[in-house]
Amino acid sequence: VSRDSSVETFVAMKLGIGTERWKGVPILMRTGKLLPVTATEVIVRLKPSPMHGDSPDQDYFRFRLGPDLSINIGVRVKKPGVKMGSIPVELSAVAQPRHDEVDAYERLLTDAIHGDSLLFVREDAVEAAWAIVEPVLGNVIPICAYAPGTWGPHEIDTLVAGLGKWHNPAKPQEVRPRAA
Repeated sequence: VSRDSSVETFVAMKLGIGTERWKGVPILMRTGKLLPVTATEVIVRLKPSPMHGDSPDQDYFRFRLGPDLSINIGVRVKKPGVKMGSIPVELSAVAQPRHDEVDAYERLLTDAIHGDSLLFVREDAVEAAWAIVEPVLGNVIPICAYAPGTWGPHEIDTLVAGLGKWHNPAKPQEVRPRAA
């Protein structure tokens, strides 16, 4: 990306779902070029347990969709011993990559040649995505610079004010259970 470019290469959003069940539940999304890790990851943080108070380690579910596949459950469990206290642990189910798997672009091109549309986005899904993005285009949202290899401009921290902090995905080989 040219240094004098004003083309957006990073987006951070705070969204919500307009139903009673999801009222007040923030959905935070980030995507951009030259971030430290390439990953598609969904973190579902559960409300803190009254027993654990203001612990920084909330229970969560993590779904890692790419480039590697894993499902992780992070919880706090009682520390061994007679004293009350808890420690964070993570249970991971990881899909081991097969050596005969093809590159993602090779798979996509092969599927396109064979007319297999499973991995392609349907027209109505594209239109729904544009319905979210289009109102913002050309708006007065500032373009903020960020250094390559970082998680984006510091201005995005205002989106998570009062919610904690952004989750930064680990590199695939770093996704391991947390040590006690």
